[in-house]
Amino acid sequence: MTKDIFAKCDLEEVRQVQAGGIYPFFRPIESTIGSSVVSRGKKCVMIGSNNYLGLTHHPRVMEAAKAAIDHFGTGCTGSRFLNGNLSIHEELEVELAKFLGKESALVFATGFFANQGSISTLVGRNDVIYSDRENHASIVEGTRLALGDTLKFRHNDMVDLERVLKMTREKYQGAIIIADGVFSMSGDILNLPRTAELAKEYNCRLYVDDAHALGVLGPMGQGTEAHFGMSNSVDLVMGTFSKSFASIGGVIAGPHDVVDYIKHKARAFMFSAAMPPAGVATVLECLKVIREEPQHLSNLWKNARFMQKELNAMGWNTLNSQTPIIPLLIGDEMVALAFAQKLYEAGVFATPVARPAVPEGCALIRTSYMASHTQQELQYALDVLEKLGKEFGILGNSSRQDELAVIARHHFGVKSSAPELESAFAL
Repeated sequence: MTKDIFAKCDLEEVRQVQAGGIYPFFRPIESTIGSSVVSRGKKCVMIGSNNYLGLTHHPRVMEAAKAAIDHFGTGCTGSRFLNGNLSIHEELEVELAKFLGKESALVFATGFFANQGSISTLVGRNDVIYSDRENHASIVEGTRLALGDTLKFRHNDMVDLERVLKMTREKYQGAIIIADGVFSMSGDILNLPRTAELAKEYNCRLYVDDAHALGVLGPMGQGTEAHFGMSNSVDLVMGTFSKSFASIGGVIAGPHDVVDYIKHKARAFMFSAAMPPAGVATVLECLKVIREEPQHLSNLWKNARFMQKELNAMGWNTLNSQTPIIPLLIGDEMVALAFAQKLYEAGVFATPVARPAVPEGCALIRTSYMASHTQQELQYALDVLEKLGKEFGILGNSSRQDELAVIARHHFGVKSSAPELESAFAL
């Protein structure tokens, strides 16, 4: 029986949420003022941005972007493979390779393309990918396009990774372990020391997505390797520019021959228009600012540690986040949507995260903090989060806290403060 291909396009669940007045996505931002935004005419403290170093309004960065437009125009009008390869693309690749401590780097139009293109190009029919279950969607899309198999291991669980390696590694020719350096939803950091050990023991290459680690981890924000003091432990590092580097685009960095292979084989690179001049110049200037103005990184961590301490003291389950990404575990998806709406109405801009980004029943409010946040802004956000947390029965409710602790343990690998309750949680 034939069927209209558009029949699936009735988003009934979305319509119900919209009708209930708690739809939290695609909110228009009319302007940005420091670490606040104006949305629908209302000023809100932004605690949902990935602008970790607060460089999107840095005078030097903005001036560099404007100068690039004056010199190169607004766009490249083609792929780098053909007519869109600018001298500043190559300059940026040289600077990124130095910053990341790698032989070579390749700049993609987006971070999504960097993952999708690199992974799908490297993994052949007789190869295998070992992928963390909480890896970003762009990694997932890369694994779907790859000809080889993808085997998943429990999130940041090195015992489970070793179990899967022991059972399967001999079945394949090439192998690569892929994981985020900083996981974008839970905010935890990859156990790189043990992952690198296992990669070496089982003859695997190691690929780390440092989208949320660049500009954040390490003495100068060089990422996960620098955070652990493990230079050259990762074969390929991927990064994005849409977070700490205040722009858009992505990079893959590693051995020259491997990067050159991706450059000549990855369709997501070869057949996509080049990163625009203003974006390239923005990243170049951000790299200079990061080197010359270390106060941005120190301010970021000062703010992140303050919020982590205060939110934990209130009783929020933050999944033991170790980074400026601090999730607030809610559990029920509709409650998370309603909570996000109340935050917005109170002048705090944050977004809920629900399935498929997290498992069903594990919805959370993803908050993230910037170097540019003022103490006044952070305190205002804390006051609102405490007030709403009590109103929604999340804070000051010991039974609810125990339930969330069990969810955190079983779905995010967070040690529970109430282990006796874990047997009651059905996986």
